[in-house]
Amino acid sequence: MISESITALLSERYRWLVTGAAGFIGSNLVEALLMAGQEVVGLDDFSSGHLRNLELVREVVATHIDDFSLVRGDIRDRTACLNAMRGVDFVLHHAAVASVPLSIEQPALVHEINVAGTVCVFEAARACGVRRVVYASSSAVYGDLQALPQMEEEIGRPLSPYGATKRINEIDGDLYSNVFGLETLGLRYFNVFGPRQDPKGAYAAVIPRWIESVVRKEPLTVYGQFGISRDFCFIGDVVRANVTAAVRPGVIGGQVFNIASGRETTLGSLFDAIRDTARKQGIAYDLEPRIEPARAGDIERSVAAVEKARAVLGFVAEKQLEEGLGPTVSYYSRAVGRS
Repeated sequence: MISESITALLSERYRWLVTGAAGFIGSNLVEALLMAGQEVVGLDDFSSGHLRNLELVREVVATHIDDFSLVRGDIRDRTACLNAMRGVDFVLHHAAVASVPLSIEQPALVHEINVAGTVCVFEAARACGVRRVVYASSSAVYGDLQALPQMEEEIGRPLSPYGATKRINEIDGDLYSNVFGLETLGLRYFNVFGPRQDPKGAYAAVIPRWIESVVRKEPLTVYGQFGISRDFCFIGDVVRANVTAAVRPGVIGGQVFNIASGRETTLGSLFDAIRDTARKQGIAYDLEPRIEPARAGDIERSVAAVEKARAVLGFVAEKQLEEGLGPTVSYYSRAVGRS
């Protein structure tokens, strides 16, 4: 259970701020922290997050919901950030535009939200005396780097405005730690998946989009070809990585860490794994995928080096792809049944 592993990490009750609380990762963070007996504030403007995610949290946490408060606001709004930050010990910053294709279509908007918004979060945290800010970075910072596995010490040129904004977040995080004394810590997520990830729209991540297609028995699309690879990390491990990074003792501010399984999986293997998992749950799927040209900004191969997170944070991903797909397919099967 996620809540049990989180409780084991916490020696006392803290007050947490989760930005992007109504999103996929944010709502899972809120749920796990509340179940571990923590006090949580959520900040979200619902531009991409969904109220339904927080309603699902409410169903799970039951009486713990009294420990949660929601601030509706934009991370670019200094007043909203300050209001949400009062009395907070730790910030888990996940509010962002997290789409490579959208960043290519609207680079100025994505820069404003991801860069200016994150600086606003850092400034509010500094003003309010927050102990540490853990923020979401991305494997997109590796850009055109060809070396594998991808190690924190070496990055390439960004291939998208989204990747550039995440690299700027890391530079700003290092600056706020070393110049202003605000401890920040960046988590370079690889391909996170699990329940509540949005399968809708042109910018949806591959796993929820494919699972919904399989559950609905509709054709699915592969952008590029089946040999493209990614490093998939289950949401439960990402939640644990956040809490570990926040409460880990020692001065580790300004650093960044890969958060991933350390296992390279091709899209062909992913398709087989999803289809096999669905079959075990009574869902037969025999349609052949449609192959479309690769999208701008997408990289061909991705797999993380995970030694730094293990050595410094004591974090190791516990669930492999196949283990995480079981509850994920079950979630989307139920969601499709409700729709």
